[in-house]
Amino acid sequence: MNPTGLQLALLGGVLLAGGLVLLVSRLAPARPDLADALDRLSPDPHRTALPVVEGVSAADRVGRWGVRLFPALVWGRAPVQQLALLRISTIRFYGEKLLFALIGLVMVPVLSVLLTVVGWRLPVVVPVLVTLGLAVGMFFLPDYNVRDDAKRARTEFARALGAYADLVALERNAGSGPRQALEVAAAVGDSWVFRRIREELAFSSWSGEQPWQALRRMSQELGVPELGDLADIVRLSGEEGAQIYTQLRARSASMRAAMLTDEITYANTVGEKLSIPMSILGVIFLIILIAPALLRVLGG
Repeated sequence: MNPTGLQLALLGGVLLAGGLVLLVSRLAPARPDLADALDRLSPDPHRTALPVVEGVSAADRVGRWGVRLFPALVWGRAPVQQLALLRISTIRFYGEKLLFALIGLVMVPVLSVLLTVVGWRLPVVVPVLVTLGLAVGMFFLPDYNVRDDAKRARTEFARALGAYADLVALERNAGSGPRQALEVAAAVGDSWVFRRIREELAFSSWSGEQPWQALRRMSQELGVPELGDLADIVRLSGEEGAQIYTQLRARSASMRAAMLTDEITYANTVGEKLSIPMSILGVIFLIILIAPALLRVLGG
């Protein structure tokens, strides 16, 4: 069999096997995850409610199927804090990894077939190795996307938290209690950060939990230590009756100073990167000026 026929046979086998696997997984009885079922049925008031996602996407379906089929060793360690910050479920994250890997598996055989149609024939080893490498690389691509998006989300969270601390300080200075100050300050903003804080405070109010405990737990789940510091300051006011106006204003000022330092560092880094192309252009210009004279000297 020539390489073209072998590649077509491989592609047909992949599509046929994928169809059979999807058919069997659809007809197989569902096996719910015991830990997830117990967690949903648990009356624990301190459990953080996950966001309600409207509809079920293809990534969710693929993720549930993959969790049932593959062992936990295949998935590795999921970025739990980043996923919680972005409000992406672990099931959807696993489904995206499988979908990206499937795209990597299909992309190269399809391109190989198209190249064969136009007359370019590649050895069988080349598309097979490239397919495996691309599938593995794209399997880990969602990890990079989640970490990159979470990094930007944390920066935005810290920026909004500085304004939130100022609002809480003003409410406490006006005579509001700790919970009222936190809730009124959270109701002022309309960004996703303020909405997350409002939801957490409302959940703590329904469960009878102290608001600073809810904010402390939220900071640990999302990996935002600035929110934990704010919760500790408010706890001093709620438990010991301390005046926290000055502490809150100082904390918000320190957060803004830290963000300004990070922005300056990033600007300096970008400026250094921009200087590299200019230096290369300068060297090229000097070569253009010196080259004719040097050629004349060598020719003479």
